[in-house]
Formats: sequence, structure tokens, C-alpha cells
Amino acid sequence: MIPFGKTLFLGGAVAALSFGWLGFPKVLYRSQAQPLQFNHKTHTGEKVGYACKDCHTIGEDGRFSGVPGVAACATCHAAPVTDTANEKRLVEEYVTPNREIPWLIYSRQPDNVSFSHAVHVRTGKLECERCHGEHGKTETLRPYEENRLSGYSRDIWGQAIARISMQKGARPGMKMSDCEECHAEKKVQAGCLGCHK
Repeated sequence: MIPFGKTLFLGGAVAALSFGWLGFPKVLYRSQAQPLQFNHKTHTGEKVGYACKDCHTIGEDGRFSGVPGVAACATCHAAPVTDTANEKRLVEEYVTPNREIPWLIYSRQPDNVSFSHAVHVRTGKLECERCHGEHGKTETLRPYEENRLSGYSRDIWGQAIARISMQKGARPGMKMSDCEECHAEKKVQAGCLGCHK
């Protein structure tokens, strides 16, 4: 028979570890809905057939435009094309008044990081999914999760904090160690100043 003190200690340890493993991520991250829903699957599917680069462009100077402005949406959505409430809202609240959509950016890097999409996509021939996952196949935008301590998106760290429960092939995150693993796999050396300016 286990003495009461040891039982109490083990029970407390199990409770603390359970909270740390399951509860801590819920406390650490603040969840916020995107200002508008967007169906990537409709735009990248057979109907429209856009590729990531059709909306998320890289300029001739190598600069990445990031999330497209409302002017890009207006080329097809000057008036609603469907009868969905979401598209009606897009046209009325953003396209018609030419007001930018205040998207919450999942992959915004820390201020000390200098990342060139042109080098990775054009020269390195990496697919967008390598870092961003299967985002182009989603029908809705998931909530933006922000780390309450750092202010960065959960996408930077990755969904699995300990990374033990990750499925093979899943996008782990966008931490420095993730970049280093990819560089090692591709046998590319960048050095500190290659990413940190």
C-alpha cells in the first residue's frame, strides 16, 4: 500500500502535469476571429482556379505583397457574385467604400527577422504549403491565436507546443529551429545575418 503522503504527491504531480499539458495552451493563447470569412477552396478550386501567387504576389523587386488589398478583391467582387451573406458584407463594408480588410496575419515574423519570400519561392523552389500548410484548401479561416506573452501568432510556434504529438508531414511552425531544419535538409547555409538584420 502506498503511504498517504506519496499518494497525495503523485496526485498533485499528475494534476499539475495535466494542467500544464492541456490547460496551459488555452491560458497562453488569446483567440480572435478574423474580421471576415474567406473560402480559399472556392478561389483555388476548379471553378476559379487561382494559385497562391495569383493573389499573394512577389514583385519584380522581390518584395512580397502579403495579404492582397481590397483592390484585388474588387476585380471580381465589385458587386456580389453569389448570394452569401459573407460576400455581401465584403462588398458593402470593404469593396464599395474602398476600405482595407484588417486581417490578422497568422505568419507575421518577429521584428528581428528578415524573411525573403522571393529567395525561398523563386530561387529555393519551395511550395507555399511547406511553411503555411494546406491553407489554400480551407473553406473557412480559423481563429487567429495570439500568444499573450510575446504577441506573436501561434503559427510561429506551431500547434503542438511540445511537438511530440505531431503527424508526419505536418507543418510544425515557423520558429528558427524549423528554418534551420529546412536549411539543413536542403543543404543551404544562410548564417545569422542571412535572416537577422
